[in-house]
Amino acid sequence: MPETSIREFVEEAFDPKVRGFLHLPENSNGDGLVLTHGAGSSASAPLLVAVAETFSANGFTVLRCDLPFRQSRSFGPPGPADASRDRAGLNNALGILRKMTSGRLFLGGHSYGGRQSSMLCAEQPALVAGLLSLSYPLHPPRKPEQQRTQHLPDLRTPALFVSGTRDPFASIAELEQALKMIPGKKKLLPVEGAGHDLGFKGKARREDLLTAVITEFKILML
Repeated sequence: MPETSIREFVEEAFDPKVRGFLHLPENSNGDGLVLTHGAGSSASAPLLVAVAETFSANGFTVLRCDLPFRQSRSFGPPGPADASRDRAGLNNALGILRKMTSGRLFLGGHSYGGRQSSMLCAEQPALVAGLLSLSYPLHPPRKPEQQRTQHLPDLRTPALFVSGTRDPFASIAELEQALKMIPGKKKLLPVEGAGHDLGFKGKARREDLLTAVITEFKILML
């Protein structure tokens, strides 16, 4: 796998500011990806690190960033009032990455981060060329009636959804039904036996999953 360089990144000229890690590929393809985390995590989550490294090794410049709510406090989930500011933070991160790259821009995230990314894409259909949603939290565990689908009919950005078959936030059948609401191009990549963390605990790595994600993403975004 090609080498990449990783460095801490902070840009305080924006409100909210952008903080995270920048992955610079050895051989750039000109494209960029902003990648963010779930409600109980941060930009340093093992899954996020592995996905960022995989995309960077395939030529993408990746900005793996902390959402504004995580910048404000080091632990705990976001509150309802955080969502719009978190999307503004993602918008700022994309603006920064746009100045660093010459090709297409993509947006992605895990769980809450993926949901906010999809909502931002629904709000601004021309914002990015594609979306990567890892473990989309369709509903709270054991509360399937609380569907988080209101924005899906407005999502026209090509999107790859990756979800484990044992994810309590959404079964594969539930996701398949929900994705029918999306008018844009989309694909669901099931991960057999994986839960909400897609099998990444501690330093665990799943090379087969990473290969499948980058392969399916490239095909969908052709």
